[in-house]
Amino acid sequence: MEISRIHSGGAFEPKVGYCRAVVAGGWIHVAGTVGQGDTVTEQCQSALDTIHAALTEAGADWKDVVRVTYMLPDRHEFEPCWPILKDTFGAHPPAATMIECGLIDPKYRIEIEVTAFAPKQG
Repeated sequence: MEISRIHSGGAFEPKVGYCRAVVAGGWIHVAGTVGQGDTVTEQCQSALDTIHAALTEAGADWKDVVRVTYMLPDRHEFEPCWPILKDTFGAHPPAATMIECGLIDPKYRIEIEVTAFAPKQG
């Protein structure tokens, strides 16, 4: 089985020892991704942009995402993200879980992790 790794150049990748995504066995596993910005919605959109770049590099798009996990330190901040998430996934909503938990730095308001099906290439 061929395995490929996608790096986004994020600051935590070399510090922690991981990559943004791994493509293996017909699946794309995108690491938990935080975004930049002051508000939860800015960070949500920023994280989704980073995830989309990894999916695109792997030959996939939002329609190929089958599972998403949202992690937030304050569950009450999840609802403002709903319109962004609905627009992102559109007619292809994935299975989803939201977890209230601590994140790596208190400045982060949301972390998003996805698993996507890797479309056949060629």
